[in-house]
Amino acid sequence: MKKFLALVLCMMMALSLVSANAEAFSGEIKIWVAEATVEFTKAQVEAFKAANPDYANMTVVVEPVGEGDAASNMLTDVEAGADIFGFAQDQLNRLVAAGALVDVLPENAEIVAATNDAGSVSAVKMGDVMYAYPMTSDNGYFMYYDKSVVTDPTNMEAVLADCEKAGKNVYFEINSGWYQTAFFFGAGCTLTYSTDDSGNLIAMDCDYASENGVKALKSMIKLAKSPAHVNGSSASNATNLGAIIDGTWDAAAVQAILGDNYAAVKLPTIDGYQLGGFGGFKMLGVKPQTDEAKLAACDALALYLTSGEVQAARFDAVGWGPSNLEAQQSEGVKADVALSALADQLQYCVGQGQYPGEYWTLATALGDDILAEKYDAYTDEQLLEVMTTFQTTAGGYIAK
Repeated sequence: MKKFLALVLCMMMALSLVSANAEAFSGEIKIWVAEATVEFTKAQVEAFKAANPDYANMTVVVEPVGEGDAASNMLTDVEAGADIFGFAQDQLNRLVAAGALVDVLPENAEIVAATNDAGSVSAVKMGDVMYAYPMTSDNGYFMYYDKSVVTDPTNMEAVLADCEKAGKNVYFEINSGWYQTAFFFGAGCTLTYSTDDSGNLIAMDCDYASENGVKALKSMIKLAKSPAHVNGSSASNATNLGAIIDGTWDAAAVQAILGDNYAAVKLPTIDGYQLGGFGGFKMLGVKPQTDEAKLAACDALALYLTSGEVQAARFDAVGWGPSNLEAQQSEGVKADVALSALADQLQYCVGQGQYPGEYWTLATALGDDILAEKYDAYTDEQLLEVMTTFQTTAGGYIAK
């Protein structure tokens, strides 16, 4: 509690310092947020202005532009774009390259790093530089399970054994490039791409052709061989559900199936390592400004709109899962079984960046081969050749 109060004081001081060190700003700021949060954001802006007299006379226009469209529009015309805008983590590199984001003030970056979960903090950074304010940690996958069947949800081997015995199914979509990273990233592998100012791929960092890559591949082969395994991730299509790797969007469907036996946790371990994967985060970015007073106002407002208090209120209003550590401990969030499981899982995930369309096709082909039992009798050396071919092909998507 003392640490939290100290962080709150730091945030209040940061807001007051920004205000004190800048001229009172009475111009216009444009904000783009998802349509579902427009009215909520307008109300929070008014609360910010009421608490910060130096900004009481500024005009804030809140427009309904979703995360995907906001990034695309900013990349098309930065000057005409919003001053503050919400976007998803996979657009960060392109927005930075296009000059659409100003780096977060050092004092604000310190607050962000101390008050938000590690996954979201990592997602708003390139190298050591922070370029945006985390707003949510609510997109990713974890494990729903039937607690009358699964006795140890922390271990995939135990989950499979329980479900095999009970005649229940374990759903895990291993021919998906999104879910597949649970194994590779969990085993310690990396696969990321870098882009230039135009969004063209210019480099790949990948070490799938390695001992860890083979370990991940062998884990998927073992999972696929279990009679309990079903390749899929849609709760609405599930039958005899014992466990399913899925996300918060299917919480209601899973709860309807499992009833009183509904439960969810982070992904289990397999072959001794913790399954990882992609995490999804929403964030607020601030556009570079020539007017220092306007920039100070934008920074102060963005910090406020992503504070723990506002994140908790946003969850209550529209159900978005907070990245703020204190907001994650609110009664409403903790009572949400799916969000609690996701919060535990995201500490083992990385933010999804830019990936070429061909990557997803390549990953599907790898998973299809596993499901077709193509590699069941392969030696480790042969599996390394499979991973080497995969890595070489993935690198071939980079613009020459």
